[in-house]
Amino acid sequence: MSFFPKISFQREVEEYLTEVFRNNELIAALGTQEVESKYQSLLSHLSHPPSFTTVRVNTHLASVKHVKKLLFEEIQKQFKGLCVPVLEHPKLQDILLIPVIGPRRDLKKHASEVIVGAQCGYAVLRGAHVYVPGIISTSRFMKAGDLVSVYSDIEGKCKRGAKEFEGVKVFLGNGISELSRSEIFSSSGPLNGLGVRMIEPVYLSPSFDNVLPSHLFLQNLPSVIVSHILNPQPGERILDMCAAPGGKTTHLATLMQDQGEVIAMDKIAKKVKKIKQNAELLQLNCIKAFCYDGTKSLSVEKRGDEQEGPPFLPESFDRILLDAPCSGMGQRPNMAYSLTLKEVTSYQPLQRKLFTVAVKLLKPGGVLVYSTCTITLSENEEQVAWALKTFPCLQLQPQEPHIGGEGMRGAGLSLDQLKLLQRFDPAAVMLRGMDINSLQDSREDDLISLANKDCIGFFIAKFIKSNSK
Repeated sequence: MSFFPKISFQREVEEYLTEVFRNNELIAALGTQEVESKYQSLLSHLSHPPSFTTVRVNTHLASVKHVKKLLFEEIQKQFKGLCVPVLEHPKLQDILLIPVIGPRRDLKKHASEVIVGAQCGYAVLRGAHVYVPGIISTSRFMKAGDLVSVYSDIEGKCKRGAKEFEGVKVFLGNGISELSRSEIFSSSGPLNGLGVRMIEPVYLSPSFDNVLPSHLFLQNLPSVIVSHILNPQPGERILDMCAAPGGKTTHLATLMQDQGEVIAMDKIAKKVKKIKQNAELLQLNCIKAFCYDGTKSLSVEKRGDEQEGPPFLPESFDRILLDAPCSGMGQRPNMAYSLTLKEVTSYQPLQRKLFTVAVKLLKPGGVLVYSTCTITLSENEEQVAWALKTFPCLQLQPQEPHIGGEGMRGAGLSLDQLKLLQRFDPAAVMLRGMDINSLQDSREDDLISLANKDCIGFFIAKFIKSNSK
């Protein structure tokens, strides 16, 4: 049941992906028809938001039960009494799941229009209001307080300040304008702040703007699973190599009961500041964040003991998380993917540089978890095959919890090796909407099963380092 058009790619990226998802190993195992059907289903799923909003509870400060109660009350207030459940996950005791209602097909469109950029539009589809920086265009005579229909310019063709737009636009729902057109586009006007308060979004998800900020962290389901798989223990020294904005960093610190040391690195100063802000907000003290390029974080010379930041000596860490920079094709919703083929293929060598440094920084007996939020073979299963061949000291490990599917065929890995990997494939379930009636008729077990599958595209591999060679 596709509400939006399938995700579109630049032609050469589309040809590249078609080869990936129609590779010989896959066709031999599943048959041409099944392979094609799964690929087309994936393209449809990627343009739609996941069926659930996932929030991680900061168990360092509050119990899941307490936060669940507060969140349920907040959602009832936002949804004006509509009874949407807040579910606890049986295998992930620190997350809460909120079903997303939609797509709502019966919304009346208004004459006054607001056009927003693609990224702003995707945030709206996951529960956000519209903020002024995301607004590209409005109708000519729009005033504060007007009922407006909000559309996303998914191809980036609308000119800023245009009074009308006839290009490809996707309806996101209705809202109330907080500002007039002249205020939004005035040179001395506000550049930030709320632009449109959404009252009838196509997908109904709660807004988390200033909602229990020290108790909750908005995170996709597989991103929470990664930290559980790394399984940091109190007192250990952990490295989060590409850490911004700090969701996994703060989760690792929480799982360690804020005892030990979590070193977080990112090479962009603004992002490192965000990590520090999140650590402070969640009241976690064991996190130390540094602005540093992970590919250069291995020290070749002996360093002074007083130096706590990078670069680090070999075998300095008990566990390492490499949530690598990637092509991001698993993110949802995304209706028009803008990267070129050159950009897409640039990630594999960067990931290998980071991985090589990670192996050297890991102690013998230590655990390395590699993850991406993309769907390509070259950044996922091919990286595992390369790692096992390049580093004889590494062994693939079972993952707990194992909630996603196994790895994808096409990189030459054995079936046993594929079973040790986790690939979250959004097309693992049929694309369907959820209204309040079908939600109330659903069993909780079925809803949890849907949440496990209908999430972003994601990949996880877990290794152990057997010796120091």
